[in-house]
Amino acid sequence: MTPETVPQPSSAVDATGGADPTADELPSLSPSRAADFKTCPLLFRFRSIDRLPELPTPEQARGTLVHAVLEALFDLPAGERTRQAATELVAPQWARLTADAPDLTSVLGDPTQAEAFLASTGPLLDGYFSVEDPRRLEPTARETLIETVVTGAAGPLRLRGYVDRLDTSPAGELRVVDYKSGGAPREAFEARALFQLKFYALVLWRLHGTLPKVLRLLYLKDAEACDYAPDPVELDRFQRTLFALWRAIEAATAAREFRPKPSRLCDWCRHQALCPVYGGTPPPFPERAPRAATVTVAVPEPRPGADD
Repeated sequence: MTPETVPQPSSAVDATGGADPTADELPSLSPSRAADFKTCPLLFRFRSIDRLPELPTPEQARGTLVHAVLEALFDLPAGERTRQAATELVAPQWARLTADAPDLTSVLGDPTQAEAFLASTGPLLDGYFSVEDPRRLEPTARETLIETVVTGAAGPLRLRGYVDRLDTSPAGELRVVDYKSGGAPREAFEARALFQLKFYALVLWRLHGTLPKVLRLLYLKDAEACDYAPDPVELDRFQRTLFALWRAIEAATAAREFRPKPSRLCDWCRHQALCPVYGGTPPPFPERAPRAATVTVAVPEPRPGADD
């Protein structure tokens, strides 16, 4: 995605996601960046305002690779979507990914580790085939960006995010499927996973006018499926939550104050050296940082597979 500059919103925008000439000028919110702010405002600042570099971890690179393999698997005729076929897709998909994003190779450390790294996708692919039979599925879309514009008292806000797969039943009912290469959510991670599901449900509801029948998270490591049935009352409330979150982001940007929020998730943070909780000092706030009403939070946005 590319950065957007967002003036003070003033014009009316189609809340169902219809085309609008000012669409590229609207503030944008993604589930990952929204979850960052909820988890820790300082983490949000590091990622969305300072845009500090984050090299992929081996787990993230493995997840990205497995996502690519599963996407490519559905390019094959239905009868050929076997476990062996998935294995045969691993090496060519890794070659494609590293050609497009050479920094992925940093997870290997040593080129001799490549074979072991590629083989480490095996348990995740086993987990996928334990919960689904791809020979019986014909996705409507794969690795697709969904976005719409919703309007509240403060003006319009664009919501966008990537979903791994959309399925449509013979009756026309929509199912959203998202792959997670980590284990099924536990404790602190449960809220983030549910937040993401509600975000996707809201976008699709506003975009198409009907609720998805099911939103499914497939946790490949544990071979578990987590289903969520959206509720319109709950999603209306969730939309108000997103607007409140956006107002908090605007206020923090105007004040240039993004406070850390210590939690168990700090153990996985790659910016501890800059965090006051760990004795660090954040970098100076960017002098050319966008104003409160022009900050963009859709960039950088993780591609599917980067479970964060």
